[in-house]
Amino acid sequence: MVAETDQKQAQRLLRLYHLYRLSVGITLVLLISSNMDNSLLTSANDDLLRGGSWLYLIINMLLVVFLENTRRPAQLFSLALVDVLLLCGLFYAAGGVASALGNLLVVSVAISNTLLRRRIGLLIAAIAAIGIVGLSFLLGLSRPLSANAYLQAGTLGALCFAASLLVQGLIRRLEVSETLAEQRASEVVSLEALNALILQRMRTGILVLDEQRRVQLANHSAQSLLGHSHLQGHLIDEYSPALVERLQLWRNNPTLRPQSLKIPGNGLELQPSFIALEQSPNQQTLVFLEDLAQITQQAQQLKLAALGRLTAGISHEIRNPLGAISHAAQLLAESEELDSADRRLTQIIQDHSQRMNRVIENVLQLSRRQQSAPQRLDLKPWVEDFVGEIREQANERQHIHLRINSGDFTTLMDPNQLRQILDNLIRNAWRHSAQLHEQADVWLALFVDPESQLAVLEVQDNGPGVSAEEQAHLFEPFFTTSSQGTGLGLYLSRELCESNQARLDFKSRQGGGCFRITFAHGRKQS
Repeated sequence: MVAETDQKQAQRLLRLYHLYRLSVGITLVLLISSNMDNSLLTSANDDLLRGGSWLYLIINMLLVVFLENTRRPAQLFSLALVDVLLLCGLFYAAGGVASALGNLLVVSVAISNTLLRRRIGLLIAAIAAIGIVGLSFLLGLSRPLSANAYLQAGTLGALCFAASLLVQGLIRRLEVSETLAEQRASEVVSLEALNALILQRMRTGILVLDEQRRVQLANHSAQSLLGHSHLQGHLIDEYSPALVERLQLWRNNPTLRPQSLKIPGNGLELQPSFIALEQSPNQQTLVFLEDLAQITQQAQQLKLAALGRLTAGISHEIRNPLGAISHAAQLLAESEELDSADRRLTQIIQDHSQRMNRVIENVLQLSRRQQSAPQRLDLKPWVEDFVGEIREQANERQHIHLRINSGDFTTLMDPNQLRQILDNLIRNAWRHSAQLHEQADVWLALFVDPESQLAVLEVQDNGPGVSAEEQAHLFEPFFTTSSQGTGLGLYLSRELCESNQARLDFKSRQGGGCFRITFAHGRKQS
């Protein structure tokens, strides 16, 4: 980029040099051809000056045509040399220092040194200085000149060198300044590209709105969260009226925390926040959009990690004495001196010890569970394979039925954790169905919710159902309606769903119960 800028600058200077020479040539021809040439022709060779002026104009016109955009140093040197020699000839024909044409030589040397560098530029200055001084002495041989004329000739020669050195110094400083400016501009462009890349890769949606709520900037996450790929340049009112409503409330009272909003197209729930850009010229507003599902997932994983560390220590301390109690009750039951009542008591001790051991196993499962690793998963083939495995493990009194509707069932889910959730729900459904029927039946239904357009999997049974009072505590830890249950299965299943941005709910249905899993959207996370 620096080299390209230098070439453009050199072309501008060359055009300026051409324009200067043409202007000088036209001015000389006009003066020679008019009645205003008396002062110029004083002590001058009239015919030689007239012919030299026309020759200067014609040669420069030809040079402009053939050397319009030359960049070769040899051609630039030849151009400057021809100009200096022609001006020296005009200087001689006009009578020397008295004609004031020597000043044109100084100006020509200065302009030519903007195109030539170092010694080449000084060589042009030396030729001009030698021409002025030498021609002045030559004119002094034919007609006597005053000492002041020789002094003026020497001064003009010195000015040629001074102009060359001054212009070259200024050009060098200008080049350094331009190079520094190019470097700064390149750094600014790199920083802008880096900032743009960071904005596009952020998971937080970012919008910049002007005073009329027109989108000035929207990163990829904002477009994905709002479900529109072309937001920039359009009014946000057309895409999210709920966001506009919260923006107006925030402008009325910036201290209030804006309420979350749901996106109809993808079922996401977003938390907006706003910042006024005070230094912007048109009162721009910066909008942040956070996916609450991701925030909930991160908080859930932190909560499970802390709970796991706590329960691991407690479970270890309980398991050791519990094992001793269970072993002592087993040895006591083998004694021949115990009557039936005492044996019944030892059996109760063993049954409750086993139940406490199952509780401890479930609690330890929380602590040993790894963080979820959601991946893009097509639920249709996965559920079909899973049901096939369950059918092979089920006994003759346990049956499972599968119904899959048409639709897109791509989601983000950890398949191992989904297997654990479904295994727990299906076995729970079999247990409830067996309470009323000799044959325990479970129905799995996979479909797309028409409102949210999210994949849904329902696990239904034909058991006694769950009362409204019990539904309020269904997912609480250690809550169970079975004397053999631990009360941690449904709690663990919901925790696993939330850590995968899915949702587990219970729905009452006539003739049984229904657990519904609503999966996350299948979009890729950046």
